[in-house]
Amino acid sequence: MQKPCHFYLLPIGGTATAALAGLLHEAGERVSGVDSVLYPPTSELLAEIGIPVRLGFDPKLIPGDLDEVIIGNAIPRSNPEVGSVLERGLPYTSQAAAFGERFCRPARAIVVAGTHGKTTTSALTTHILTAGGLDPTALIGGVPCGGKPWRLGHGGWTVVEGDEYNTAFFDKGPKFLHYHPHLFVVGNVEFDHGDIYPDLDAILAAFRAGTAQVGTTGNVVANLGDDGARAVAAGHPHVVWYGLESTAALSCSAHGHAFGRLHATLRWEGREFDVETPLVGRHNLDNLMAATACALLAGLAPETAAAAAATFPGVRRRLEVAGEAAGVTVVDDFAHHPTAVALTLKGARHRFPGRRIVVAFEPRSLTAGRSLFAAAYEDALANADVAVIAPVFHRARLGENVLDREALVARLRARGIEAEAPAEGTGLTPFIRSRLRGGDVVLCMSSGDFGGLPRQLVTLLKEGP
Repeated sequence: MQKPCHFYLLPIGGTATAALAGLLHEAGERVSGVDSVLYPPTSELLAEIGIPVRLGFDPKLIPGDLDEVIIGNAIPRSNPEVGSVLERGLPYTSQAAAFGERFCRPARAIVVAGTHGKTTTSALTTHILTAGGLDPTALIGGVPCGGKPWRLGHGGWTVVEGDEYNTAFFDKGPKFLHYHPHLFVVGNVEFDHGDIYPDLDAILAAFRAGTAQVGTTGNVVANLGDDGARAVAAGHPHVVWYGLESTAALSCSAHGHAFGRLHATLRWEGREFDVETPLVGRHNLDNLMAATACALLAGLAPETAAAAAATFPGVRRRLEVAGEAAGVTVVDDFAHHPTAVALTLKGARHRFPGRRIVVAFEPRSLTAGRSLFAAAYEDALANADVAVIAPVFHRARLGENVLDREALVARLRARGIEAEAPAEGTGLTPFIRSRLRGGDVVLCMSSGDFGGLPRQLVTLLKEGP
C-alpha cells in the first residue's frame, strides 16, 4: 500500500484552501496547515474532519516530514514560513495548481467563471450533477447550506469555481488557468480586482485565456445577455449560449418569483420544461440557467436537472438568515462588488416583500475600498432604505485611492436614503441596533467576517431594547 503524502497548506483557513485540504484528506492523504486566524465556517469544517491546524507563522514549526507545501494566494513572499520554504528548497506549489493536477486533469472539469455568481452556480451545478447520479468531485468557493465546500466523487466529473484572481506570489495568472476545462462557464465579466488588473480590457484578456483552454470536445458556456461574457466568448469556435434571448441554445421564455422561489420556463433542443429553485433575484436566473446548461451538456435529461434544482439548499452567506429577534431579521451576505451589492439588495426585496431594508456594508476587499467605485456603490446602496457604511478595512493600503465614506453618505442622503458612516472605533453593533425597528431586515454585507457583526446583532436584539 502506497504511503500517504503529507501536504502542508500555507495558509489553510480560506474557503478554497480548506476545501482542498478536505479533498486531500478524504482521498487518503495526510494534511496539516497553518494560518494566522480561523473563523467559521471553515474553522468548524477543519476541526470536524480532524485536520491539525497551527495558528501563528513560525518557520521552526514547519513539519519536517512534509512532501509538498501548498501555498495560497493570501500569503506574500515576505511571510516568514515562505522564506524558510524557499531557503530550504522544500517542494511547493499553488493551491490552484495542486487542485488542477490532482482533481481536474484526470476528469472532465466544469470551470465556473465570472465576476459574480460563481459560488452559487458552482454549488448548484454540483448539486444537480450529484442528484442526477454523476457523482462529481467539487471545490466551491463558499459553503453550501448543510454541507461542505468540497466533494470527493468518482464519476469522472469535477466542478470548480474558476477564480480570476492571481494564483500565488510566484504565479500572477488567474487561478482558472490551472483547471483544464471541458466546460468553461462565463457568467458575466465586469471590471474588478483593481489591485491587479489595470482596466476592463485586462480582465477580458484573462477570461479569453481561460476559454482558450477548452478543446474541440468541450464547450464555452456563456451568458448571451451579458456584454462582458459576449465579448469574451464570441470568438470561440465551441460556444453554448444561455439567456433570455430566443436565439440562445438554452433560452428562457418566462420567469418570476413566488413564495421566495425562482420559477422559469426554459427551452433546450426544441423542448420546453419548467424549473424552480429556492433562490431569488434576476441574477440567480442567470446562475440557474448556467448550471442547468452544464447539467444538460453533461448528459442529464431536462426533467432530471429540474427536479434536482428544486431541492438546492442554497449557499451560506448568500442572503443567509443569521437569526431573528425583536421583529428584526438579520441576514449575512458575501456581496461586495457594486453589481453584486445591487443585485442582492434587489433580491432581498423579493424574499422580504414590504419590509424596510437596512444594509450594513463593509468595504473590505481591495476593490470595495477604492474611490474608483464610489458612484457604483451609490447606485447599489440606493436600493436599500437605510445604509450604514462601515470603515474601509484596507484603508492604510489604499492611501489616496480610498473610498470617501462621508461623501458617499451625502450623495445617498440627497437621494432620500437614510445613510450613516460611523467613525473609526465606533462600536458598530450598538450603532446599527439603535437604528433598527420591528419589521426591519438588516443585511450585513462583507467579503470577510465583518467582525462577527451578524451574530452579535442577533445576540444584542435578543437582549431587548
